Amino acid sequence: MADGYGATSSRSGEQASASRHDTGTYISLPSSPTSFRRPPATTSRRASNAEAPDERIALLGVGSRSSRVRIHSAHGSPRRPQLSRDQSFATSVKTTRHHSRANSWGQRLIGALDRHSSSIAESKGSIFPDERVWYDQFTSTDWVHDSIADAHRAKALRSRKDFWGRLYVLFDSSQGWILSALVGFLVAVLAYIVDVTESAAFDYKDGYCAKKWYWSEKKCCPHGPCTDWRDWGEVLEGYPFGSFWTEYAVYIGFVISLAALSCLLTLTTKTVVPSAYRLTTFDEDLAAESTAPPADADGDEISVSPRQTPEPPTTPPMIYYSAAGSGVAEVRVILSGFVLHGFLGLKTLIIKSIGLVLSVASGLSLGKEGPYVHIATCVGNIACRLFVKYDRNDGKRREVLSAAAAAGVAVAFGAPLGGVLFGLEEVAYFFPAKTLFRTFFSCIIAALTLKFLNPYGTHKIVMFQVRYVIDWEYFELGSFVLVGVLGGAAGALFIKASRTWAKTFRGIPAVKQHPMLEVVVVALITGVIGYWNTLTKLPVAKLLYNLAAPCDDRDNNLDNLGLCPETMDDIPGVLGRLFSAFFVKGLLTIITFGIKVPAGIYVPSMVVGGLMGRTIGHCVQWCVMAFPDLSLWEGCAKIPNGTCIQPGVYGLIAAGATMCGVTRLSVTLVVILFELTGSLDYVLPFSLAILVAKWTSDAIEPLSIYDLLTEMNSYPFLNNKHKPIFTSDLAEIVPRLRRERVIDISSSPLVPASSLRTKLEVLHKAGELDGGLPIVRHEILVGLIPAPDLEYALDGLEDEANSLCLMADVPSIEESDDGHVDPTDFTPYIDPAPVALDIRSPMDLVYECFVKLGLRYICVLRDGRYAGMTHKKTFVKYMQTIDEKENRT
Repeated sequence: MADGYGATSSRSGEQASASRHDTGTYISLPSSPTSFRRPPATTSRRASNAEAPDERIALLGVGSRSSRVRIHSAHGSPRRPQLSRDQSFATSVKTTRHHSRANSWGQRLIGALDRHSSSIAESKGSIFPDERVWYDQFTSTDWVHDSIADAHRAKALRSRKDFWGRLYVLFDSSQGWILSALVGFLVAVLAYIVDVTESAAFDYKDGYCAKKWYWSEKKCCPHGPCTDWRDWGEVLEGYPFGSFWTEYAVYIGFVISLAALSCLLTLTTKTVVPSAYRLTTFDEDLAAESTAPPADADGDEISVSPRQTPEPPTTPPMIYYSAAGSGVAEVRVILSGFVLHGFLGLKTLIIKSIGLVLSVASGLSLGKEGPYVHIATCVGNIACRLFVKYDRNDGKRREVLSAAAAAGVAVAFGAPLGGVLFGLEEVAYFFPAKTLFRTFFSCIIAALTLKFLNPYGTHKIVMFQVRYVIDWEYFELGSFVLVGVLGGAAGALFIKASRTWAKTFRGIPAVKQHPMLEVVVVALITGVIGYWNTLTKLPVAKLLYNLAAPCDDRDNNLDNLGLCPETMDDIPGVLGRLFSAFFVKGLLTIITFGIKVPAGIYVPSMVVGGLMGRTIGHCVQWCVMAFPDLSLWEGCAKIPNGTCIQPGVYGLIAAGATMCGVTRLSVTLVVILFELTGSLDYVLPFSLAILVAKWTSDAIEPLSIYDLLTEMNSYPFLNNKHKPIFTSDLAEIVPRLRRERVIDISSSPLVPASSLRTKLEVLHKAGELDGGLPIVRHEILVGLIPAPDLEYALDGLEDEANSLCLMADVPSIEESDDGHVDPTDFTPYIDPAPVALDIRSPMDLVYECFVKLGLRYICVLRDGRYAGMTHKKTFVKYMQTIDEKENRT
């Protein structure tokens, strides 16, 4: 299985192996496939002049009369899949192509259906992806090209009117539904495995079940304490510190061991990216700087081009771990069209699933709900390889990935409707009606499957589903608004605190260079502090249920935590326990976020908010019980013990409000809370609190936690939900016109390959691996060749130093009948109609072109003449500058 994302995926392995070269160290990132390329022919153009060829040499002034020029269309037979392509600048990526998809199940089935019909390629060759080089690491995808390619594919498919053609059309139209159902089912199965495994592993810190060692304490003793469950103090007979302190030491040892093991697995997904690939060196841990990799880096490595001597990098390379964190920020960036190789691969899926079990079982203040989104997207990415339509088209693939991400939320919160809205509100960049319906279908399949699997034995999809019987009172609306304000403020302050912690503690050189050290320190603090408070010792999901559930003696799932006071005198003690747990849990959540283990922030933030909300709920309950004759709540006071006030409702509302402050989800959270409670009566309080929390958090901290991660990683992500106020035009972001960034064919359409290589290196050194070179004739833009395509074409030349490359269509000269393709004919790679805007175009139009069309770059004209080019990354930098100015004001 491949480890890449989008059209870049390969089946050859999870990551290319590191190799050595005498000119330096080669570090191989996951390759971007260019399979099915036509093998280069032996026919080529070579300069016969004594002087070096120039871009302006006349067409008939070079070569012998016997040289043959054949102009081919952009469509042709598959090219040699074994052809390798090296990046042509220092600290670039050496990628080897070996990405055969001939043995996929989808192709075998399609081949069986297509046995009696002519090949689709005979109808329209452009449906295959071999017209363009596929996507490299840290580049943006070409949505326009993918859309055009799929349109040609669909047109060619529907042109077949025979029986097999109609059957194939039916099968083609059903592939999206098949993938949606398959993804939903597999995501639910993985969620079931993680839920059951981590619940058993979590209890190992306290003891084990003598009846069956792999049972959790709840399953071993369903009716309360029993002799089958043996504590470690009993097992070790109090050795060596006595029963209590031995259990304490074993607890801390298990916390550190499980967390360290999870970190070790996560570190195996290390990926090193050259400094030219990105704009800054921040990674998800929010560290101020990233460090240069050691010589024996065990992750993916970077290569230097054999054409040049290695140059020392001016900035250290970027290091990221694809299995660390929740992955939601990266999934959102990927769905917007940004390529992160290895992030959605099989290796990441396996390691993140196992690492998630260990990290949650360790008792750290983290959750498994956020990583479910990443795990589900990995499943969707891998499942896409069953069908060629989705495997080779990044635009089609993102439809499945959007559905998969939503299915992850559906199994995380038991909320299929919330999952659909999450895909629409948070991660999806392009969400047409067809994708919406398939996403809903996938979420329903995932929720139903998990319901049947029954991971907790309670017939609930998630542990913290609750039911409220008593309706709320009108005088509580003020309290709900207060809870919303405090929850939104807590979420915003959490973001600021996390950023401060990352820039201070993670700025220490030892911590930056050794992520394991931070994990061990955080695990030690968690074990030492969290053990003494019954609330902080519980799993976050179980704690959230106890905070949100109403007090009911008939509820066997409630733990005896002393959160249900029977008299007014019991309330101060409950408030003390809640406040201490709030302080400890808030501190642990801040220092845990960003460590190198699979970790989510959804439920931990909800737990912190739930502790705060439960505290407010008991305060309101005390007021009702202390002043029963107040006319404001006269009817409520007549109920014994003030039970008309349900502190659990305040806990759940505050949990949602705090999560809103952290993630800035709004409608999605209201629907998730509704599906968790199943009560229409509380939709209004939920909505009111979430609305107030959103306003409050936006006022304190404009960025959500995922916006912050995206900004600090400098991903070229354009927020399509937030459009700044533009007062300038396109001229403000257009760099000055440089000859080395233009291919001039005014005198001749033949350009020396060495000149093209030099221009390509200029783009690479600027970090524009997905850029392009405009082709101009007498200052008029006549075409554009993308940098990846140009690099592939140049690497296919046998004698690059002496070859002249054809960069424009000319009449055929001595047409060849040998069936070979002239490798010096670059016209198949040229885009004859690149998107171009006048330099006086308003910036609003530029924003719409980049966001709605998904362009990589825009050519700029002045009075009809070429004036420059602006890249998507340049526009992103400009957007960041505007946002920073707005935030300062």
